[in-house]
Amino acid sequence: MAICALLFPGQGSQFVGMGKELAAAFPIAKEVFEVVDETLKQPLSRLMMEGPEDELTLTRNAQPALMAHSMAVIQVLEKETNLKISDLASVAAGHSLGEYSALAASGVFDLPTTTSLLRIRGDSMQNALPLGTGGMAALLNTNLDQAKEICEAASLDNSIVTVANDNGAGQVVISGHMDAIDRALVIAPEKGIRRAVKLMVSAPFHSPLMMPAAKKMEEALKAVKPLTFTIPVIANVTARPYTDENQVSESLVKQVTAPVRWAETMQFMFDNEIEYFFEIGAGKVISNLLKRTAKDRQVFSIGEPADIDSFVKLVSGLKIEKKGV
Repeated sequence: MAICALLFPGQGSQFVGMGKELAAAFPIAKEVFEVVDETLKQPLSRLMMEGPEDELTLTRNAQPALMAHSMAVIQVLEKETNLKISDLASVAAGHSLGEYSALAASGVFDLPTTTSLLRIRGDSMQNALPLGTGGMAALLNTNLDQAKEICEAASLDNSIVTVANDNGAGQVVISGHMDAIDRALVIAPEKGIRRAVKLMVSAPFHSPLMMPAAKKMEEALKAVKPLTFTIPVIANVTARPYTDENQVSESLVKQVTAPVRWAETMQFMFDNEIEYFFEIGAGKVISNLLKRTAKDRQVFSIGEPADIDSFVKLVSGLKIEKKGV
């Protein structure tokens, strides 16, 4: 009996051409993109499929685009297997904005609501502080304790850097003021970190500097009533499943400034005997991380028509067990 999890990618997985083949092959995927376009009053799907890349990469566009691609895949999977997501998986999780995709897949938010929330989230995160003031960097072949030591050493009273993502597989992302990031990159080799690189992002996501964005999201989420979960979703800020839909809004507000506890999220799934992991949407960032840390598990990426065909064949031969987490 197979126990399955759905995983949803975060910002950085977007690419020009995303969703194009999916929309051409499956009318239901095209319908998802049309709903997103109508909600935003913007031809986002054309930007996804044709670019330009610099416009797609903007936080305000990348966030709803990645969710749209993921939800198009979800709709296709349900149609092609004639099963509901609640029949296919025991749990879901998403990396940063991917948590919104996971919540949408679980039925907590409908597609227009998720789209609107991610546009507000993208705009507010981008505008939280002046361009160039903050940034992010990845520390590779490290651990969480080392990363915290580096951040503490690099932070001054008015210039801070903190852990933003604990991704596992020796990868920790830090976030904060740009001068503090620069200091951290100098300190990292002294602490034995062989590789530390700045990331091509425009803001210090998941750091205290995002507090203005958190306040904007608090206002936006007050106007939304989360619906009932059809499958459990693991929250980024706790690395544990929500136990009640009333927890969702508060957690998503905290998520803006808090670290993404991805390594702990995956460990929770391992401990709960999840055997099959399906990354839903654009790219293979999550899949590649998992393949380095969970060699005894089955990991798949589903974003293109060929992936759909493979999934349908796989599911037809699996006896899927629904397991509480």
